[in-house]
Amino acid sequence: MDFTYGSELKSRIGGHLTAFTPLAQDLDGLRHAAVAVVVVGDGNGGEACVLLTRRPTHLNRHRGQFALPGGRLDDGETAAGAALRELHEEMGLDLTPNSVLGTLDDYPTRSGFRISPVVMWGGEAPELNPDPNEVARVFHIPLSELNSPLLPETTETDAGEHPILSAPLPTAGGSVFAPTAAVLYQFREVALRGEETRVNHYDQPEFAWK
Repeated sequence: MDFTYGSELKSRIGGHLTAFTPLAQDLDGLRHAAVAVVVVGDGNGGEACVLLTRRPTHLNRHRGQFALPGGRLDDGETAAGAALRELHEEMGLDLTPNSVLGTLDDYPTRSGFRISPVVMWGGEAPELNPDPNEVARVFHIPLSELNSPLLPETTETDAGEHPILSAPLPTAGGSVFAPTAAVLYQFREVALRGEETRVNHYDQPEFAWK
């Protein structure tokens, strides 16, 4: 499968997302949040990547964890609007609504959120200016790494009915766990492969509950 950044890849991802019907979740007391799955180029006409961050260790919530840019919706805000705003605030990356290619399934988290993932076309090697208060490090995860047969991994747990989902990502230096891993896995399945894979039943490790 060719993952060269360019119009052909954009059309393929956009077509797969257009054909996909994302599942919405009732809030049921959860707080609505959105995350951005941003596809970018490497600046050399090579393989496309997605942006992944690691959160600083001083934060009260999800400290030190891998994350996609995102956060809670403001009153009256759409998921796409929140993802675009948070992308600007966290990464210094300004994109327009025209960069949105589609959405994935809502994912309910153990920490009390309903995450709505928004897939975006981020540009060829865009300049980033991460906010150190929210982002400790930025990773560019090659799409071929997401397409690896080693992804995903599942681990049985006594804490819930379903297994914990994780994704081994060498570029990030280890495994990424749900909820971020669940979003990236569904992005791989739906946007890259055109599958109808659902992921919102997968569980998260206890360290991600707070």
